[in-house]
Amino acid sequence: MTELFNPLIASLRGKLVVSCQAYPGEPLRHPETMAQMALAAERGGAAAIRCQGLADISAIKGQVDVPVIGLWKEGHEGVYITPTLRHARACVNAGADIVAIDATSRPRPDGLTFADNVAPLHKHGALVMADCGSLDDALRAADAGADLIGTTLSGYTPDRPKTDGPDFELLAQIIEALPNHPVVCEGRIHTPEHAAAVIKAGAWCAVVGTAITHPTTITTWFRSAVEDAGKHA
Repeated sequence: MTELFNPLIASLRGKLVVSCQAYPGEPLRHPETMAQMALAAERGGAAAIRCQGLADISAIKGQVDVPVIGLWKEGHEGVYITPTLRHARACVNAGADIVAIDATSRPRPDGLTFADNVAPLHKHGALVMADCGSLDDALRAADAGADLIGTTLSGYTPDRPKTDGPDFELLAQIIEALPNHPVVCEGRIHTPEHAAAVIKAGAWCAVVGTAITHPTTITTWFRSAVEDAGKHA
């Protein structure tokens, strides 16, 4: 089946994608730092890098040889992952091979729909990853021509509860409904066992961010474990 897809999409099948993102106020918030993080992930075997912001996209594209999935977050509520066509085109111009876009039905700042973004981006030479929060989102994204369907927003919209780990239920629903579409599992993949499990469940690839590239969060996991153990020592 892989030969039916764009070669870039085909190259991600059964592979790990690493998300390298840091936000304002965080110690690692610098494009060069994110580019170094991305290069380290590539050397560890990442098949692609997902990253946020024009400066980071550009810096990372200049460091790695693997494809770059770019997005631009603006705001904290509603549609904030590449919220307008202007944001999406800017990601392409910064070097993104694939543009990740919120694919929910929520209103977008420019009044366009997810579907309105796909054709212009394809014409621009970019592929599109649909960040979905529900099966309905995924179905609409597939109809719109999205190249990758992701579970990225599961638990971050009112459609589904936030699971402790990956949303295996949503992953299974999308794979069953869209057997001929590459379905990416992203969100709360916190261990190698999680990553292996989503691939075994049929995910095209697994996107891991926090557990690899966010040391502040990883430190809190270890600190909590140590402190909890100390209470029972």
